[in-house]
Amino acid sequence: MFQFRFSIVLKELFEATLKRPSSGSRQKTWSPTHRCCFGTASVDARTISPQLKVLHAATYRPALRAAPFTAPFRSYCTKPEGAVELDEQLKKDVVSQEEASEKRRTAGILPSLEDLLFYTVAEGQEKIPAHKFLTALKATGLRTGDPRLKECMDTLKETLRNTTDGVTLDRHLFKKCVQSNIVLLTQAFRKKFVIPDFQSFTSHIDELYESAKKLTGGQVADYIPQLAKFSPDLWAVSLCTVDGQRHTVGDTKVPFCLQSCVKPLKYAVAVHDHSTEYVHSFIGMEPSGLRFNKLFLSDDDKPHNPMVNAGAIVCTSLIKQGASNAERFDYVMNFLKKMAGNEYVGFSNATFQSERESGDRNFAIGYYLKEKKCFPEGTDMTSVLDFYFQLCSIEVTCESASVMAATLANGGICPITGERVLNPEAVRNTLSLMHSCGMYDFSGQFAFHVGLPAKSGVAGGILLVVPNVMGIMCWSPPLDKLGNSVRGIQFCTDLVERFNFHNYDNLRHFAKKHDPRREGGDQRQLSFGPMDYESLQQELALKAPLWKKVSLTESHQDSSTTVVYRMDNVTE
Repeated sequence: MFQFRFSIVLKELFEATLKRPSSGSRQKTWSPTHRCCFGTASVDARTISPQLKVLHAATYRPALRAAPFTAPFRSYCTKPEGAVELDEQLKKDVVSQEEASEKRRTAGILPSLEDLLFYTVAEGQEKIPAHKFLTALKATGLRTGDPRLKECMDTLKETLRNTTDGVTLDRHLFKKCVQSNIVLLTQAFRKKFVIPDFQSFTSHIDELYESAKKLTGGQVADYIPQLAKFSPDLWAVSLCTVDGQRHTVGDTKVPFCLQSCVKPLKYAVAVHDHSTEYVHSFIGMEPSGLRFNKLFLSDDDKPHNPMVNAGAIVCTSLIKQGASNAERFDYVMNFLKKMAGNEYVGFSNATFQSERESGDRNFAIGYYLKEKKCFPEGTDMTSVLDFYFQLCSIEVTCESASVMAATLANGGICPITGERVLNPEAVRNTLSLMHSCGMYDFSGQFAFHVGLPAKSGVAGGILLVVPNVMGIMCWSPPLDKLGNSVRGIQFCTDLVERFNFHNYDNLRHFAKKHDPRREGGDQRQLSFGPMDYESLQQELALKAPLWKKVSLTESHQDSSTTVVYRMDNVTE
């Protein structure tokens, strides 16, 4: 909006300049003045309104059109006598206006962010019920239990206890409650998060969930006896965006074991602790093209990648070498809890015992790796296998696992705590391997159709990452013949068919899908050469008649104009 106002101000400036006295009469009616240079024309500073003086003091901007002047033509800017003093005076005027604005804000003349938030929620009422504020907050995607809002929520509870009715808040009390988290709350209510229209987006998620729920195929894994006890009807989806927006649907509070979904997480811990070069001196980075539990190594006697059992066992041996299993387990658990924003991360001892008792194949892989000298020197192979079974038996819920995925999507920083958990190198490498090797023998097809990093586990989980947007955990125990959740695969496929989350959906000239990251629709831009305001409007009417203009900027170098315009999300 500022850009359009600025264009109009420039237009008024040109009209005012045309009415200036001629050079012959200047000596009689005008005192020596400072000239402001816009483009190639000189403008007498005293013909500029106070608003334009402030604008000029802040920055020199080129005009859209050069107007005829009686003043001598100049190709560069000069400052005649008195210009320096006038510049200093204008700077003082700017400072004094800013100070006056701050005083008016302090005095309550200008509304503060807290005031604006109150007016937004109150909708004309003098008081608002606390539940109305909390409902509006939930609509943005934030939860009252978000760690970032703890101070706000604690103050709200204390304030309500001291009010007469225990329900409503006036403007003063509301401001007291929200001031500690006003920046985050303002971003939420102004729709500045990565998914601006969160309610609309989650309605689509619910539709995809219901569609996948109808599927009845697949078998619950039974080669680990404890896993066979889960009901095939369980189905849950949770998501967490990089801004901490949350949505869950289904059986999202039921704990289940990560199983193979822990493989990318412990690989990330290993790279974070050591380096890419060190970790990959023991493990490859190529898809194997074989079953995940095959006794098979690459030509240089390394496991193919960290997402198959052989690679995951070697990766386990790299974490906290020389420490006891108890210390190593606590170390990884602390990492995972930080990734989950301190939400539920537990341990199923029954699954651990079941894994160890039925782990003949993994013991065979372990001995094969030991024979080929795949472990670091001095490694106790049986101790590593115990640690491996322990990590597979770590429990999460869909909700806590979605925050883990969001931490990967957010470059290693947990969205709901703001704490850096993993370094960028570890996150990038992890996502790369998840994309190429994360879905067992279905990895190639998943990369082709869905185009996102993901890791599945035989407990029925699929950890899905949409980089820079969100993390998703889908969970349903029935598996297809390749070991992936039937409902989870369907949900991921439907998600990418509806939204432009596939890595290559944003190529030029592609048919456009819905983009939930843009408020109100897709944005594009047109560029024009130097022209006046009326000509610009005519060009816009011809080139983008159906699009709503969002902003307009003028180039300092060549007076060209860029217009950003927007249209509602459609499939072209």
